[in-house]
Amino acid sequence: MRQLWQRWVEFVSERESGHVLAIVRMAVWLVAFGELCEMVLYGMVDIVWVGRADGGVFTTTGNWLVRAFGGPTHTVVWGLLLFAMLGSLTLFAGLGGRLTPFLTLHAYAAVTSINSQAGGGYDPLLTNAMWLLAIGNGATTLSLDARLKTGSFSGGPEVFAIARRLLVFQILIVYGTTGLQKLSPVWTPAGGYSALYWVFQEPTWNRFDMKWTANVYPLTQIASAVTWHWELSAFGMFLYLWYRLTPERGGGVRRLANRYDLRLPYLGVGVLLHVGILLALCVGPFSYASLAYYPAFFSWSELRHPRALRFRLSAPPKPAEAAA
Repeated sequence: MRQLWQRWVEFVSERESGHVLAIVRMAVWLVAFGELCEMVLYGMVDIVWVGRADGGVFTTTGNWLVRAFGGPTHTVVWGLLLFAMLGSLTLFAGLGGRLTPFLTLHAYAAVTSINSQAGGGYDPLLTNAMWLLAIGNGATTLSLDARLKTGSFSGGPEVFAIARRLLVFQILIVYGTTGLQKLSPVWTPAGGYSALYWVFQEPTWNRFDMKWTANVYPLTQIASAVTWHWELSAFGMFLYLWYRLTPERGGGVRRLANRYDLRLPYLGVGVLLHVGILLALCVGPFSYASLAYYPAFFSWSELRHPRALRFRLSAPPKPAEAAA
């Protein structure tokens, strides 16, 4: 038991460059700030988030923070909204260390959770990313904090690698559980993988008329099958990434895991699926929020030298460079 505890302590104590966290930080800012701006530009704030007593459409109470300020009144909602937008800008700039994402996530969560009918899984995905940016301190580099402390935007100390690894854990959990929740037979061979056919024939979420897809039914079946099986394969990615992180333990399967970089095809399929969602469906910024996590699958040296990434590796990566 003591050895297991020591291994765990060593695992969570590992440090690495903070550049990847910084990239995720800026991506999260872009998505969060964009969603809030969209609500303002379309004039939906007073309609969706402000309570009916103050002129809104819905009877809402909001979360603990909204209630603490007096409920979803016009003043409270706009105050929290502007604070979240300002916090997002500060998050992008990398100013304020851990405090900025911590405060921003509370303001963002307070506003976006006021109305359960006007949000989605992408909001917790963004706030969870902010939590991990607070834990890992994503402002150590590529930030104003680094500029002020070291004189260079790209300076700064190393960060705990566990924050980046938890980002990977988070997005894989989202994909895997999404696949498990597709319990309808239409996503499975029992239903002929007909799910996307029915989705495209229902105009509620379509970005434009998709009835033409009925003429290419086999293609929608392939897309449905790929989507469902790819989501479920997220659970296998957990084991694969662990094998890549521990090449020194040996074993045939572990050697294969360190010979073939399955991150590339896995994330490649993910990019194609999210681009397809963005082009065909109106489901909010879920795809943008998910893609903001993708840099976390790689170490900074890999992102810095992308030409070194190969599906077939000539030799197992060093433990320090293995992706978590």
